[in-house]
Parts: sequence; C-alpha cells; structure tokens
Amino acid sequence: MTSPLLSRPGAVPADPPDAGVAAHYGDPFREQRALDAGEASVDLSHRPVVRVSGPDRLTWLHSLTSQHVEHLEPGVPTEALLLSPHGHVEHALYLVDDGQAVWAHVEPGTAGALVEFLDRMRFWSKVEVEDLSTSYAVVLTPQAMPREPSVPVRTVAHGVEAFVARDDVASVLAGPVAGVWALEALRIAAGRPRLGLETDHRTIPHEVGWLETAVHLDKGCYRGQETVARVHNLGRPPRRLVLLHLSGERDELPPPGTPLLLDGRTVGFLGTAVQHHELGPVALGVVKRTVADGTVLDAAGNPAAVDGTD
Repeated sequence: MTSPLLSRPGAVPADPPDAGVAAHYGDPFREQRALDAGEASVDLSHRPVVRVSGPDRLTWLHSLTSQHVEHLEPGVPTEALLLSPHGHVEHALYLVDDGQAVWAHVEPGTAGALVEFLDRMRFWSKVEVEDLSTSYAVVLTPQAMPREPSVPVRTVAHGVEAFVARDDVASVLAGPVAGVWALEALRIAAGRPRLGLETDHRTIPHEVGWLETAVHLDKGCYRGQETVARVHNLGRPPRRLVLLHLSGERDELPPPGTPLLLDGRTVGFLGTAVQHHELGPVALGVVKRTVADGTVLDAAGNPAAVDGTD
C-alpha cells in the first residue's frame, strides 16, 4: 500500500523494508531536528496493524510472549517478543490495550506469519486475531496534536503512535511531517534495534537491548524462556549491539547485513546506517562480545569505529 503523503511536493520514497512511505520530503536534516523537538509527525502507514480481541486476550498473550501483559492497563504502551523454542527472536510487537482489544504494529512483511502462528495457538482461548492493515494504519504525531479519545495510542519517544483509519492518514498528518529517515536516525542514535535490520536468525533478546524493554524476567513460562533465563544468569550473551561511527569517506552508506571485519575476519554485521544531523554517518551493528569499544572495523571498505551502547 502506498501512502497518500508520497504525493506531497519533495517526497522521496523509502526503500524496503519501509517502502510505501516517504524517506524524506526534501530536507532530511531539518526534518530530524523538527522531529527531535517534537514538532513533526511521521507517516508509519506501511507498518502492519494486528489486533487481538476477546476476554482472554491478556492472559493468552501473557502465556505466549516475553512480556508481562496479564494485568496490562489500558493505554499503557509496551513491547513484546515471540521467541523460538531455542530463544531466538521471531517477532517483535509494539502494543497497547484499549480496554477492549490489544493493538500492535509490527515490522513490514511479518504480519502474515504472526497472525498464522497466533491463530494456531488459540486452542480454547476466547480470543480473535485480525490483520487490520488494509483498514488501519499507524502514525506518529506530536504529543500536543489533538486526537480522538477512541483512537488507540502509544506514548513513545518524540510523540504518540496512533492507530487511525487508513482513510484518515492524510488528514491526521496535515501538519509538518518528517520522513522515516528522520525517525531512523533518532532510533539509531538511541541504540534501539529493529527486527530484521539489527537481528538475524540467531538473535536472542540479550544481544540487542530487548531484555530491558521487551522481556519480563520474573514472569512464568513461555516459549524460549529457558534460554532467556540461562543466558541472563550466566551474564554472557555471545554478541552485543553497538553504535558505529562511520568515516564518511564514501557518499553511499553500506546496506544492512554488510559483514563487519576485523583484520579480515568477520566479527559481526551491520544494521541500519544513516546520516545523523549531529553525529554524522552512524549505524548500529551486532558484534562479538569480545570486540572492544574503540575498535575500528571494516564495513565494505568503510572504517567503522565501535561506540558501545551497553
């Protein structure tokens, strides 16, 4: 689905996985500063929307995910993960309950598999799982922007994420907007991972900072919980998420998944790289825990200095 905001003057389409919305509207650095100041909205209508309704929704999701949501209060935002039996991250959900249903947005391209898995796990629970991406969309708006009380919202950094009718996206975002490049730059500077960009098939929550935001260490059993507990108790996850300062010698930034080399040996992989309005060219990377802060790695010919985020 293509956002109506791509018809705005200066709009430049984003690349996958953010295809369908604008990367920027002509001035990426100005948009970053406006977003950082809480003065701009962001079109996130490319992100799928999944809703779980029914009287058992919270206890059911509590039994499946890494987060403690059994007594989640309406309007309180949280994050949750679905893990493999071996503790590897399979899905990341950014959710809120509105008193009647849990609303979540997820990474592009993951909603189908997520809904299929959740449907298989319903058994006798009184829940209904729906992919509402064709009728609802996510937008990030400043805190001060008026919004309907009935719209589910998540208070997050730089504003609120609102789940709005897809037909209302253009009217809700009628004011100043920033492209997803701006949001990505602020995300990277804050050291927050995205599924599929700063993760691979082996990623466990401890490696990328999700232990602090998306995992509750004192809740009961869920799929992958044994790995979470074991690695936490040992205190030695095999890799870690780091901020990388790129040299800026090349105009094009290396893509996600680029191997990170040290003395010719692969010690990790690059996540998302961006031009930050204050930090310059930066990226997130996942590297072996033995790679020390200050180490200069090779990212496809780009020197990348490690500045640890943990």
